[in-house]
Amino acid sequence: MPTQKTDLVFVHGMFQNAKSWSNWVSLFSARGYRCHAPSWPLHDGEPSTLRANPPAGLGKLSLDAVIASIEATVTQLDRPVMIGHSVGGLITQLFVNRGLVSAGVAINSVAPNAMLDFDWGFIKNSAIIANPLKGDDPIFMDAETFHGSFANTLSKADAEMAFEDLATHDSRNVLRDCMGASGRVDVDKAHPPLLLIGGEKDEIIPADLTQKNYDAYAKDAGVIAHRTFAGRSHFICNEPGWDEVAEYALAWLKAAPAVAGVATAPAAMR
Repeated sequence: MPTQKTDLVFVHGMFQNAKSWSNWVSLFSARGYRCHAPSWPLHDGEPSTLRANPPAGLGKLSLDAVIASIEATVTQLDRPVMIGHSVGGLITQLFVNRGLVSAGVAINSVAPNAMLDFDWGFIKNSAIIANPLKGDDPIFMDAETFHGSFANTLSKADAEMAFEDLATHDSRNVLRDCMGASGRVDVDKAHPPLLLIGGEKDEIIPADLTQKNYDAYAKDAGVIAHRTFAGRSHFICNEPGWDEVAEYALAWLKAAPAVAGVATAPAAMR
């Protein structure tokens, strides 16, 4: 446990908001971290209310606007730790790259630099979300899609409960922007420690893409590590066994030296 409270910022991804981090905030707070879990712009509130009444302008939300909102939290703190999921994982990589955080954990992360994967689930889901013919229309998440693509390791009944509790609608432009200049990372630049976590059964960010993301980083530029969790979907942060993932991230953060330029994580954490 940290001798002094370390600030930790959680960053959610698409179709979620800060409520998706409730379990993680409780766990990390109990271990001595001062936790912050900001919602993206137009994502504050109860997910069921946001689904019933989509905020005006949601479809025009950009990745840059999301990044600016998270940066407003981060710059009030002293180089916090950051943990992000999906698009939040890409934002974590961006903030690690810019040296704004002391360490980062990117979970089932959208990959930087327009990295793609030829997995059918990735191609299908990316095309549906980013569909250029839909303009600035928001993309509306429904229970069937949530189960099939987001929480595919859950039973239908459990996925429906998770959908009701945690799912939101979102902006297509956020994912589109991830594939452009706003989603670029200098993978050769010295950086604070970064852990990339993937889910074996993820239909949105395939485990192979997380591996490709890890492989792209120069291994002499800083602490960089990678772990794939078997049997996990894109809903990895809240599906059964989420605590195993959280405990692994916690142990890695405690073990990884917070010094840019160290080539590898401690042997026990590789």
